Amino acid sequence: MRISEHFGLGLSQGALDFIDVELEGDTRAFIEPRAIRRIQSEWAEGCVGLLQNFFKHVLRAVRKDERDRGLDLLEGLREPNETHLGLSSDRPRGSGLGPGLVDRVWERMRQSEAAKTVLKDLEDTALVIYGIDVDRISDITTNIIRQPLIDYTQEMAEHYGIPTEQVGTGHTWNPDTGAWNPEEYGHLPMTPVGPLILVPKVIVRTRLDFNPGQYFRGYILEALQNRELSAGTNLVHTLKSGDQRVYKKDVQKKYFGKNPAIKTANEETTLEEPRLLEQYRKDKSKQEYRDPPLSYDDLEELTGAPAPDWDSLLAAVVDISPGSTEATAYHRAAEKFLTAMFYPSLSAPRIESELHQGRKRVDIRYTNNGIGGFFGWAQTNYKPQPYCFVECKNYKGDLNNDALDQISGRFSKTRGTFGLLLCRTFEDKDLFVQKCCDTASDGRGFVIVLDDNDLRELVEARKEDDEHGTRAVFDYMTDRFAEIV
Repeated sequence: MRISEHFGLGLSQGALDFIDVELEGDTRAFIEPRAIRRIQSEWAEGCVGLLQNFFKHVLRAVRKDERDRGLDLLEGLREPNETHLGLSSDRPRGSGLGPGLVDRVWERMRQSEAAKTVLKDLEDTALVIYGIDVDRISDITTNIIRQPLIDYTQEMAEHYGIPTEQVGTGHTWNPDTGAWNPEEYGHLPMTPVGPLILVPKVIVRTRLDFNPGQYFRGYILEALQNRELSAGTNLVHTLKSGDQRVYKKDVQKKYFGKNPAIKTANEETTLEEPRLLEQYRKDKSKQEYRDPPLSYDDLEELTGAPAPDWDSLLAAVVDISPGSTEATAYHRAAEKFLTAMFYPSLSAPRIESELHQGRKRVDIRYTNNGIGGFFGWAQTNYKPQPYCFVECKNYKGDLNNDALDQISGRFSKTRGTFGLLLCRTFEDKDLFVQKCCDTASDGRGFVIVLDDNDLRELVEARKEDDEHGTRAVFDYMTDRFAEIV
């Protein structure tokens, strides 16, 4: 039974910001630290700060050979079961560092020259340290960012109406003291198998971005190929064309044997040529080298949660009768539609989000992750755009100037200057679009108005994207943006 089913949410995975995992056993997916680094949000920056702070303390202990300090740090990385992510097939059992493993990992890190010299981040360890792989990286990350995940869970529980109970929430990392806080108590959802921590689906992957085999084949062996080629050794083959080539299988056999210990090979060669790890990090920071967020098809395969039914999401919005009596229903249905449509670019929806200490409210505030799509493009070209604001107007007639002034009044240089204004229909849409153009020209922000017909067009574009892998939604949104600039 998935989270949505247990709590009777009546929502599909598309309308949920968190991954809708099975509660019995683990979903074979993981929190990926580099996926968090990729998100351009205050929440993600806080998580990255915790990860960097913790690993800095671990490396310092390794480099000073402070065993007691190192063990204290590693012992805080217990086996987390609350996320239901990992490799367990029955009752959730995390892969954190249990008592016996703590000593082994400490010794491996203490003996690692790479840990003492070239490693910088937690994910680097997956390349060279035995015993640290995708499931343990995920569980270690979960422990370190436990407090932000708890905060996220509480926000989402309130947003979706999930009941919570006062429970022990576990140890959390304190960057100010450089130590683990004692176990505290807070409110979390409860299930038949224990407390639940919700995980944003945008930070979940099925594999690590940093892969030891990939690093070995694409960087270590390639560097050694070039070394042999430059030296003109007996591994160099001259082809009929006159070109010279060194084969990776020959390099591997010469340096590491037929069945190499890949992480050992990675560490030894990286210590000789630290530039290889630097190049790997740089390449991984480029868009084309990154693992993208999980698609709805991926999520369906992992959890059994069906991909969005675009027609149903659309009908839930456009079938609502215009007028003030249905304003709340329209607002809620629009949020579900937009959450599904603009994943993974927009996440963490907040209904009736407060601004200026509650003196202003916005119908919906999304975090702009800066990942792909129209809003990723906006983040790149019109920085900063940390949020996207949405106002929903269930009016029977045309929008007035007040609606435009209201949403543009939510913008600022720190909050962002992009927003969506959802409404039902127009008699003179061109006139209102021109008003949006005037707003942009006056430096008051970019407002894209979407009526029922626009939502229908977006659904058709999304179906085309899903079927053919096109960019029809992106093209549609950039066309609407072009109308106002």
